Amino acid sequence: MESTPPRKRKPFPTHIVVFLAPAVLVYSIFMIFPLLNSLRLSFLSNETGAFVGLENYLTLLTNDLWADRFWGAFRNNVVFFVVNMLVQNPVALFLAALLSRRTLRWTSNYRTLIFVPTVLSVVIIGFIWQLILSPLWGIAEGFMTFLRIGHLFQPWLGLESTALVTISLISVWQFIGIPLMLFYAALISIPEELVDAAHVDGATPWSVFWRVKFPLILPTVGIVTILTFVGNFNAFDLIYTIKGALAGPNFATDIMGTLFFRTFFGQQLQLGNAAMGSTVAAMMLLIILAGVLLYLVGWQRRISTYEL
Repeated sequence: MESTPPRKRKPFPTHIVVFLAPAVLVYSIFMIFPLLNSLRLSFLSNETGAFVGLENYLTLLTNDLWADRFWGAFRNNVVFFVVNMLVQNPVALFLAALLSRRTLRWTSNYRTLIFVPTVLSVVIIGFIWQLILSPLWGIAEGFMTFLRIGHLFQPWLGLESTALVTISLISVWQFIGIPLMLFYAALISIPEELVDAAHVDGATPWSVFWRVKFPLILPTVGIVTILTFVGNFNAFDLIYTIKGALAGPNFATDIMGTLFFRTFFGQQLQLGNAAMGSTVAAMMLLIILAGVLLYLVGWQRRISTYEL
């Protein structure tokens, strides 16, 4: 019997390493290393640098000086997320459904106009809305007076009861273009045969959307939900631009991002505390990880079962 020649081993794909190495290096330097170092600092004492285990976490969650600010920032973050989730995403879905209609003209112009605020600098966004809503020189009061509802105007950014919701709605206005584009891309990818078949069967446009289109874009709905969650629990720049690191009035707009910034770097009479700041950052990471795992275990598994 003739022996079969040994199979040649495939050469190692060095070209893949060459192409990936720069990206991996940059990502490791600016993302992985700071993350690991921040976690390391959260287990150390800020004064001595000695290892203290979970003491910083217990201080953050139970100490009277830290717990009030942390739980207050967490509650505000939840409110910030809920407003974006219940206002931004449904409105984006509604606009995407309108823009995906074949009979609508100038859809590209509408998409561009809605997406423009997303690409603007957050500093510009914050400054513009401060001018608009200012009770001294803003145009909001005059515009509402023109509409004969001027008596409803209030300094919304200056009241504890309305400041957070107002900034949340500004965030909705700025970032609504992202879920809009995701929903729009999902809707236009639905085969026209399915929609035409539903119309032939006598379905109304409303029932076509909810019984045909919406079930098909459920994976996109899940992706938009988790992106909204991660983005809002990482939020910082808009509130910092409008209300500063103290997140006034009286910490009414304080969220996890501003609490971390104020704790780590210090603010006015508050000295910076690298250990406690890293602990706040670690708690943010744990909250985001919990939300992502809940999405993967709950929503994503349900969608996979539904598709099967």
